[in-house]
Order: sequence, then structure tokens, then C-alpha cells
Amino acid sequence: GIAVMSVIFITSFLMALVMVIVWQKSVFLAAGFLIFFWIIEASFLSSAFIKVPQGGWVSLVLAIAFMLIMFVWHYGTRRKYSFDLHNKVPIKWILGLGPSLGIVRVPGIGLIYSELATGVPPIFSHFVTNLPAFHRVLVFVCVKSVPVPYVPAEERFLIGRVCPRPYRMYRCIVRYGYKDLQKDEGSFEDLLIQSLAEFIQMEATESQLSSSDASYDGRMAVIGSSLRGFGGDGDGLVVSELDPDDSVVQSSTSKSEILRSLRTAYDDALDEDPNRARRRRLRFHVPETAVPSSSAAGVTDPEVREELMELVEAKEAGVAYVVGHSYVKARKSSSFLKKLVIDFGYSFLRKNCRGPAVALQIPHISLIEVGMIYHV
Repeated sequence: GIAVMSVIFITSFLMALVMVIVWQKSVFLAAGFLIFFWIIEASFLSSAFIKVPQGGWVSLVLAIAFMLIMFVWHYGTRRKYSFDLHNKVPIKWILGLGPSLGIVRVPGIGLIYSELATGVPPIFSHFVTNLPAFHRVLVFVCVKSVPVPYVPAEERFLIGRVCPRPYRMYRCIVRYGYKDLQKDEGSFEDLLIQSLAEFIQMEATESQLSSSDASYDGRMAVIGSSLRGFGGDGDGLVVSELDPDDSVVQSSTSKSEILRSLRTAYDDALDEDPNRARRRRLRFHVPETAVPSSSAAGVTDPEVREELMELVEAKEAGVAYVVGHSYVKARKSSSFLKKLVIDFGYSFLRKNCRGPAVALQIPHISLIEVGMIYHV
């Protein structure tokens, strides 16, 4: 009763503001409206407060407890996001390292999950400064929930570059509506590969994007997330489905035989699970036909073809999911209340909630968690 009558009480006040500001009515008319309805609503609200000493306080205590829990989670999450936002890796620093990033670029695709839709997250520099190797193709993946019920499949992915073409660094924003079901993304890797291939060719056909690398970061293109071109040459990649008994012929730059056998055993175990749909095994390769360039139709662009070839070889070498495993701590100069909220409340909630790998349904055999301490 208190919740319902409080909403009505506040709504009447907001209605009076609408009368004055929007409808341009007299202040006295709005005041009369507000007083008339507040007298009626206050009688109902006071009757609800009478029940508080008789046991209604239990509901209020539970509501306050849940509100505090939500406040602690929201405050800690907002502070963590603010830390990521203010500690992004400068693009100039990455450009200064060169296309090799100053480390060994090993075969494969690295999907770096982050909440940032722009810039490079700090876990990337933390990983690079501690380990001397990273994947040849890097994709910064950001999963966003948008305030619409459903996002069509053809508008699911936003693809862009983070650095110039030789760096092989991309950004992918995956958008879901609040009613979209994030099912088992067994084909997410295949959808991502084809979306990247379409973006590479789209970029090559647009003179504004291909003529200058100054706008590589921040320029995104909407790419559909359906496997088009299945069984044909598609948009520059040939997509073919393998039989269950067939195996993908790996290139010389692929993982070792032991790692490939482990991955195959893991995929077979998932396929035998009765609760999971059998995953289609697809293979990509670049056709021998010409890839259109931005200069003239039908002329092969060697840079585009080379980039597509590297993308396919990286897919065959394997995909790794890099997820940050953060520990949020309050700074030493913080107040006692902030330390209590961050070090105890928020840390307890993070330890007892679903991990990012579980929420994103990432296969454990391909998961890499990067631990990092956030001092907020």
C-alpha cells in the first residue's frame, strides 16, 4: 500500500509540473489541482502507514535491504567502468609500438571482451606488459544491451578498426535487446569471421574509409550476423559445412597436434550432450576470384586478399577468449564508508555472482582470464 500510494502521490506532483511547464497553465490552477488530489491521496497513504507498527515494518526492512544491495552493486560497477574509461590505452602508444606491438604475434584470433565501446581497455596493456606474445588478429568485443525489445540479426554487429590495417586489430559491438535470448553462441566465431570479412571488403569499396587511416577508430559499420553465402562464394569467403566425421585440414601455422586434439575432443563432448544442439562445423577459405577494390571493379586488391587470407588462417589456428578478472579495491585515501562498500559489499557480491565466462557462454578450453586490481 505504501509503494502504490507513494507512486500516486508523486505522480500528482509531476502532473502539476506538466500543467505549469508544458501546458502553460496558471500556477494557481496547478496548485488547486495538487491540493485537491493530495488531500485524498494523503488519507490513503496515512492509512497505510498505520499498518507499519502492526507488522508492515518487515516489508520495509526487506525493501531497504534489497535497495542497499542494488545501490552497492550499481556504485561499484559504475566506479569500475569509470576506471576503465579514464585508464584506456592511448592509441598513440599502440601506434608507437608498430604493427607487431613490440611482441610476438602468434597465429590465431584473440577476442578481448570489454565493457568499453571505444578505446582499448587497460587489461590489454596489462596482458602485453606481462606476456611477450599475442594473437595475430585481435578483436575487441563489447556486448551491449540496448533499450529496445529485439535487435534484428542484420543489425546485430557493429564492426570497425582500432588501428591501421597492418595491425590487424578490430572492434566488434554485439547488441542485444532486453527480450533477446542470448542462446548458446556456438556459431558466434563463424558469424564474427564472416562479419569481419564483409567489413574488410566494404571498407575497401568506400573511398572515404580506404583513402585515410586517420578515422580508423570510432568509425563503425553495421554488419548482419547471419551466415550468408553458405555453400557459395558469398561476399568474398567460401563457407562450407563439414561432415561430422570430417576434420579440418590445418595449415602449417596452426596449433600443435596435442592442442588440436584437445579442442576436437572438447567439441565432440559438447556435441554428445543431449541438452545442447549439435554445432555445425564450418570452414572458410578465400576464393580464387578477384576481390573488388576501391579503385576499379573487378581488379584484385592484394592488401584486401592478404588480410582475408590471414583472417581465415587465424580462424583455423584457433580462437581464444580473453576476459578480465578484476579485483576492485578502494584507494587508501578513501573514506571508511567507501572502503566498506567497495572492499566488503561489492567484493562479496562479485564473488557470488555469475562470472563473465558463464554469462557470455564462453567455452572453457578457449578461455584466458587476465587478473587485474582496480583501485577506485
